Amino acid sequence: MTKRSYDRGGVGPSIPPTVLREYALIADGERGGLCGPRGEVAWLCAPGWDDEAVLSGLVGGGGSYVVSPTDTFVWGGFYEPGTLVWHNRWVTTSTIVECRDALAFPGDPDRVVLLRRIEAPQDPIRVRVLLDLRAGFGRHPQQDVRRDDDGRWTARSGPLRIRWSGAREAHLDESGALALEVEVRHGEHRDLVLEISAGPMPNPVDVEQAWSATEAAWRSSVPDFAASLAPRDAQHAYALLRGLTTRDGGMVAAATLGLPEHARAGRNYDYRYAWIRDQCYAGIAAGTDQPQPLLDAAVAFTTARLLEHGDNLAPGYRTDGTPIPAQSTLNLPGYPGGADVVGNWADGQFQLDTLGEILQLLAIAARHDRLDSDAHRALHLAVDVIGRRWNEPDAGIWELDDDWWTHSRLAAVAGLRTAAAELPAREASRLSDLADTILATTTRRCLGADQIWRRSPHHEGTDASLLLPPVRGALPPSDPRTRATIDAVHRELTEDGYVYRFAHDNRPLGEAEGAFLLCGFQLALAHWHQGETARAYRWFERNRAACGPPGLLAEEYDVRQRQLRGNLPQAFVHAMLLEAAQRLAR
Repeated sequence: MTKRSYDRGGVGPSIPPTVLREYALIADGERGGLCGPRGEVAWLCAPGWDDEAVLSGLVGGGGSYVVSPTDTFVWGGFYEPGTLVWHNRWVTTSTIVECRDALAFPGDPDRVVLLRRIEAPQDPIRVRVLLDLRAGFGRHPQQDVRRDDDGRWTARSGPLRIRWSGAREAHLDESGALALEVEVRHGEHRDLVLEISAGPMPNPVDVEQAWSATEAAWRSSVPDFAASLAPRDAQHAYALLRGLTTRDGGMVAAATLGLPEHARAGRNYDYRYAWIRDQCYAGIAAGTDQPQPLLDAAVAFTTARLLEHGDNLAPGYRTDGTPIPAQSTLNLPGYPGGADVVGNWADGQFQLDTLGEILQLLAIAARHDRLDSDAHRALHLAVDVIGRRWNEPDAGIWELDDDWWTHSRLAAVAGLRTAAAELPAREASRLSDLADTILATTTRRCLGADQIWRRSPHHEGTDASLLLPPVRGALPPSDPRTRATIDAVHRELTEDGYVYRFAHDNRPLGEAEGAFLLCGFQLALAHWHQGETARAYRWFERNRAACGPPGLLAEEYDVRQRQLRGNLPQAFVHAMLLEAAQRLAR
């Protein structure tokens, strides 16, 4: 790992980080920001997901954009249904203050447009506003700050151009930030529009048109999922997945980098890239009942990568399809307990299970008659790669050292069987025969005498990831291996309604890492697959309740402290929630 040297010029974040459950995401498909409870935008990369941050207080970098009441307050908030339009709502000692935040949607890849509307729903209000963009994770202060004749502010920060509207009366403070206090009368509002671009700035945004277009675009993009088990959360999960997906179809695994899975444990990653497996999960969820546009996006992105790279398919890519950069660090403090990691070291891994998930995705698309010629070619290519490489060690779903991971083989079996069901009999037999061969060898090498799937021939104990392949079609519900493994997961890997991936060692589960929310939803699906509806509901409800007020879920959950851990929001967790909400309603 390399380390970059970033001089922040003595300027750190004006508001320190808070616990993850209190952050809301605003996103437009091309980038996303995290909004904190004190009115701060604590994280924003520009112009795209994996570009350098202009607001990086979340990881100890520079930059501030704050709208906060002048009075003492307590915080709350909510999303407008089916959108990523976030309402901060502060109850002060004298009144109520609201600020409506959004990135103009759908996003322009070349220009960030961040909308903030300060509202006074009951009485006159006063708020403080501060803007101090610092590109390059804080190393480039605002420069050439000017106000034009129309009251708009322009500036530069590193390679980026900035325009800020709605703050005519702002002034430059001693640190170079633009600051002002805003008074809003009852029933009125004040709009602030921040634009950031790497190239020449287009014409200024019409704020009313931007809000109207954003509202309309979200309404047309997100179904209501009224027939699901949890319509509000299912709709919210789909909106999050849509907000994380670019116009070219690539979906980032999370909006952030370096947030710790376990304090000071060294497991800190940059997830601002498109993981093939995660995108398949999202596409499968989007095609579980009626086919939704995110199904088509997932098919387009994954098939393009597979057709281009074949046997050398990487676990993930930048959202434009180019390779993920090598891992390095920024010389920043990082989020408390975490690290300032950018790039990702998993890029060169072989992960067999990903090919099985691609087959699952393409089978669902075929069921909805949504496969084009490229997707048909990709399906057969995935089968060919599995046929050549299924017996090789791989890094597996958890991206560990290469081994003969059981889950990878069973995921391939599930993908082959599901895809075979959508093909003509002559083609299907080839897939079914290959699935039978892989399953027979996996049973011989990885099944214990107690009929429980082991993690690998070299690792005793089971793995919660083994819950999913039977649901996907690798084995029937009545298979004794399926039932025995579910029981073993309950005995060995659960605590207080949450599920851990596997036992790292002899320590109590929660001392090694947090529970995995993805696995909690997978256990709900496993019970649904068994016909145990009440048990499925209990696991679903327990895990969807792990979020904070904004309804976001991270990868892990600290059961003892009841806190989210890891990068936020984690796309594949919301994808599994969405799939479970639809399947459990049947």
